[in-house]
Amino acid sequence: MRKLQLIYCLEPAGSHGVWGLDDYHLLPFIFGSSQLIDHKYMRPKSIHNDDILDNFSSEYMYLSCIQFVKKVKKGPFAEHSPLLNDISGVPNWNKVNTGMLKMYKAEVLEKVPIIQHFLFGWLIKWE
Repeated sequence: MRKLQLIYCLEPAGSHGVWGLDDYHLLPFIFGSSQLIDHKYMRPKSIHNDDILDNFSSEYMYLSCIQFVKKVKKGPFAEHSPLLNDISGVPNWNKVNTGMLKMYKAEVLEKVPIIQHFLFGWLIKWE
């Protein structure tokens, strides 16, 4: 998706939108925050350290997402990505991950215009 966004200069649909967090995709942020749960040194505020992003974005999906947002958006991070900036103030990755899962449920799974396009069957049952 990043490649498509860069090649075709795609604009996001909304501020945190159905499929994105601060204009980009929510699922990689969820997976990335779960990857960092119980990390010995890395905290949510680490996203503001460019050295950490440069050195660890290839290992940690969340940091890679943040680095991409910083690459494609200009200006102060707090202005172009206020939600991500606020999340960086959370004390630990477990709380970040829990909050993002709640956001995904509210913004994706509970929205009929979105969920109506999911394919239901034996793998994902509609009850």
